[in-house]
Amino acid sequence: MIKPKLEKTVFFIISGPSGAGEDAVIRGLAKKIRFERVVTTVTRDKRKGEKESRPYYFVSVQKFKKMLREGVFVEWAKVYGDYRGSTKKEINRLAGKKVLALWKIDFQGVQAIKKQMPGVLAVFIYPPSLEILEQRLTKRGLDSRAVIRGRRSFTKKWMAKKKLYDYIVVNREGGLDKTIDEVFAVMRKYLSQK
Repeated sequence: MIKPKLEKTVFFIISGPSGAGEDAVIRGLAKKIRFERVVTTVTRDKRKGEKESRPYYFVSVQKFKKMLREGVFVEWAKVYGDYRGSTKKEINRLAGKKVLALWKIDFQGVQAIKKQMPGVLAVFIYPPSLEILEQRLTKRGLDSRAVIRGRRSFTKKWMAKKKLYDYIVVNREGGLDKTIDEVFAVMRKYLSQK
């Protein structure tokens, strides 16, 4: 495993619609390179195996809206019916550590961060087709048919924003290892420029 020696914290965004495989890619990268996650704040319920700060901070909608009014977020959006955002406190927590900070956010977050932190690299991971995305979401068994249809619709909007990203990687069926290797190569190139 590579342990990057950095003079400052380097933020690296991995982004993709639900079912694209971005979580699987992040798990694969964790075997290749040491990084810390930017922990986002969400209003959705915890899923099986999730704990506070792993992988999210979980708050109520009321609490999230209060945080919004207080201006604590560097980026936020309503995604799949839930609010999610990254706090200034979380970015500051990582900024002084001289680490590779891996950030998983949607295209709305990428758009906001690119304006505030122009040097941050963003990689877009998406499935070969909307049909395969729908199959993956169905197989996962976490969502109703109505939710899956909504996610598919949102993915169309997401794919229209591909120009926001520095790199685009298609996570093909049976090609997860190749996808991980491709993202890892991008990450190493990006780090060598820092």
